[in-house]
Amino acid sequence: MKKQITRISILQSAKITTALYVVIGFLYSLLGIPIILFGGDKLRIMGIVYTCMPILMAIFGFVFFCIFAALYNLLAQWLGGVEFEIAEVP
Repeated sequence: MKKQITRISILQSAKITTALYVVIGFLYSLLGIPIILFGGDKLRIMGIVYTCMPILMAIFGFVFFCIFAALYNLLAQWLGGVEFEIAEVP
């Protein structure tokens, strides 16, 4: 049975992807903290940027996913949405 995604909810989907980006950003923070503590002066700046990654990734992820979802909804009206097949499993 074929199904088609014809519209993506922009705000709800952006909230979910933002939460995922924050989680991924914390991985960068784990790298940034040792760089701040043990790096030289030039490395400390990079460590501070890495430590701020959850916030930066959340902001950029939200904005860019909203743009992506709006473009997808526009193109899906003209071209049709992404198709996938599903099967009933007992």
